[in-house]
Amino acid sequence: MHAMVIDDSRAMRLILTRIATQLGFTVVEAGNGREALDKLAEMSEVPQLALVDWNMPEMNGLEFVTAVRAEARYKPMTLMMVTTESEQSQIVRALAAGAHEYVIKPFTPDAIVEKLALLGLVPNGAAA
Repeated sequence: MHAMVIDDSRAMRLILTRIATQLGFTVVEAGNGREALDKLAEMSEVPQLALVDWNMPEMNGLEFVTAVRAEARYKPMTLMMVTTESEQSQIVRALAAGAHEYVIKPFTPDAIVEKLALLGLVPNGAAA
């Protein structure tokens, strides 16, 4: 299974990549939404999952989600926002744009695993 981790914080990319890798994903990282779209365009296989930060330079997470949802090829990709944006209106905007789940930073690895399990993306018995 393939995943994409999109966050302008290198430390946060490392944390999310470690969680996804422990769950059996092969991970591609991107520092912002624009870089992620460029990498997606080069990939022969669409990732099953993208973990997306909201606040990033060049193209933010909400813009990335909107762009991905506009492309039929990326329809199967599960999008999870992982961000410090905690206002209910922001959560509603992200979900309305096409995100499947929303995790607020700071989070525990178990919180990510739990959400992925709800989405059917975690093998039985897997833990971060």
